[in-house]
Amino acid sequence: MKTSIKILSLLFITFIAFTSCSKDDDPADNDLFLGKYEGRISFTSEDDDDVAERNGSVTVTKVGDNYTFNFSDGIPSIGNIEMEKGDNSMLIWEGGEIGTIRITASRLNIAYAKDGRIWTADCSR
Repeated sequence: MKTSIKILSLLFITFIAFTSCSKDDDPADNDLFLGKYEGRISFTSEDDDDVAERNGSVTVTKVGDNYTFNFSDGIPSIGNIEMEKGDNSMLIWEGGEIGTIRITASRLNIAYAKDGRIWTADCSR
């Protein structure tokens, strides 16, 4: 009996995990979001830590209104990007930052510069 309950519990948790991370989820409509976008990424820095444009991925984490963009291939993350719930794009032009970030359920586009470093991404999921 205990084995049956464990198996049913495991199946239920697995079902919840797969349905909560649907590729149709629009991050703008959720307070919590985790998604992986794959496509062309690059990074340029004054410190010669450049990563030429290549295929890679960006894992997007959203908690409340704050987004974090974690790049593959040793590219530094972009964090503390604030977009209000319902917004899919942001134009940044303040405090030494300039760029645009657009994220939907299926696409992620980043062209962002800060402190002499430039991130780009053209990805989908």
